[in-house]
Amino acid sequence: MAVFVANESGADTDELTLAALARFVLDSMKVNPLAELSVMLVELSAMEELHVRYMGEEGPTDVLAFPQDDAFDPSAPDSGEDDPTLLLGDVVLCPEVARKQAAKAGHSTEHEMHLLCTHGILHLLGYDHAEPEEEREMWTVQSRLLASWSAARTAGAS
Repeated sequence: MAVFVANESGADTDELTLAALARFVLDSMKVNPLAELSVMLVELSAMEELHVRYMGEEGPTDVLAFPQDDAFDPSAPDSGEDDPTLLLGDVVLCPEVARKQAAKAGHSTEHEMHLLCTHGILHLLGYDHAEPEEEREMWTVQSRLLASWSAARTAGAS
């Protein structure tokens, strides 16, 4: 599973850990191991521009997900065998928005970035939260993944 992280935000972020989290989420969700994912960290102004351009909403947001062509099912083990790229899509994060949200929520910026990255990946995998039932399902999966990630990191540190 290839995960590419590009930090264009200028924020001090542990890109290696973010990539490891993304691989953990993709593996936990049984995504085809040939899939590729891009995670980009951007400045506030860049995120605002993307938010306006693609969502039609003013102001910056915390995370955006841009799925690639839906030509394959990322969870099917044999999907896209003829396509060596298997591009899942792009997750765009804004560390500045994450920092503010983390302070408001009372947890670390790293935790918020991990939550947002996981959230973005779930969107790429077809999860949504437009309807209450969808939201409950997405939040349940997201919470489970983050708890598993935290436990795996704690176990690895001992």
